[in-house]
Amino acid sequence: MNKQYGGKISEEEKELFSKSKNWDGKKFLNLEETSMSVRLTTIPKLLYRQLFKTEEKRPKENLPIIPFEGDKFLAASEKTKFIWYGHSVLMLRMSGKTIIIDPMFGSNAAPIAPFSINRFSDSTLKIIDDLPKIDAVFISHDHYDHLDLESIEKLIPKTKHFYTALGDARHLISWGVDRSKITEFSWWESQDLEDIKITFTPSRHFSGRGIFDRFTSLWGGWVFNNGKENIYFSGDGGYGKHFKEVGDRLGPFDIGFMECGQYNESWHLIHMYPEETVLAAKDSGVGIAVPVHWGGFPLSLHKWKDPIERFVTATEKEGVNYFTPQLGEIFSIDSHGIKSKSAKWWEKFK
Repeated sequence: MNKQYGGKISEEEKELFSKSKNWDGKKFLNLEETSMSVRLTTIPKLLYRQLFKTEEKRPKENLPIIPFEGDKFLAASEKTKFIWYGHSVLMLRMSGKTIIIDPMFGSNAAPIAPFSINRFSDSTLKIIDDLPKIDAVFISHDHYDHLDLESIEKLIPKTKHFYTALGDARHLISWGVDRSKITEFSWWESQDLEDIKITFTPSRHFSGRGIFDRFTSLWGGWVFNNGKENIYFSGDGGYGKHFKEVGDRLGPFDIGFMECGQYNESWHLIHMYPEETVLAAKDSGVGIAVPVHWGGFPLSLHKWKDPIERFVTATEKEGVNYFTPQLGEIFSIDSHGIKSKSAKWWEKFK
C-alpha cells in the first residue's frame, strides 16, 4: 500500500468513534445535509478543464515567499505573531509557543494522482529546515492539501506534540509519530496548552485520503484563546449555520483565518464562495478576516486571483475589516488593528 494513504481504520478506532455524536456507525456526519455528489455527465468536462484549460489558474511565475526571520518571530511579545505560507499553512507565536496549523509545505497537492498539482511557490519544503522547535502542530483534516507526508516527516524531530481531528492519529502513527505525542479532538472538545485554551470546532466538509476511507475521520477548525487574544481558524468547508454557533459559543474573535478558494458550483456545499467567506466572518464575530486556502495550489477551475479579488470586494461592501498578508510576512494585531498595512501584493503578478 502506498505510504501516502496513511493508516487504515481499525476496529478499535470504530469503537472509539462510537462515542462521538457525529459517528453513525460507518461514517462521520456533517451538522447539515451536505451532498458530495458530482454528476457523472459533468466529470469529463471538469477533468478536461482541470488538465488542459490551465491559463490563469496559476501565476506565470513562482510566487516569492519572504525568508523566515527567526529572531524577529521568536522575540518576546504580548501580541501573537502570525505567518501565512500560502494555501492554509499558518504559523503562530502565541504565549511563547510556536504553533503550526495544516503544515502542507510540500510541492504537490495530488501525490497519488497520475497528474501532479504543483505549488505556486518553489522549494517550500526547505522552509521547515529554518523553523525553530515547534510546540504544537494542528491538523484540521486529512486531505492531501492539509496533511502532507513529506512535511510531517520533516516536522517529526522538531515537534513536541500533534493535535488532530478525531481519526487522523492513524496517519501520523503510520508515518512514525509516537502515539503518546498525538491528541485527537471531536467537535467542541477543548484542552489547555498551558495558558492557551484550544477548541476544535465544526465545519461543513468531509475527509479521506482514498476512495474507501471517506468520512472515517473528522474535519473542522480551531480556536486559540489565551485570555488576551481570541483566534479562529475556520478549516475547510461550505457556508452553514455552524459559523454563528462558533461565534455564539466561543467568539467574538480578534482575527479569523477563513477558507477562501478552490470553490466550484459542483462542490459548493463543501467550499465557500468568497462572498460567503465574508458572511462567515461576520456570523462568527471575526474582527479582522484573513483569507486562506488560496495562493498555493490550483485545486479548482477558477483563476488564481479570483478568490482574493472577490474577497476584497465583498469585505469592502459588507464593511468587514480584513488583512491580506504576503507569503512569509510576520504580522500581529495592536489596538488599531494589523500593524502593517494591507497591500494588494498579488497585483504584481500575472
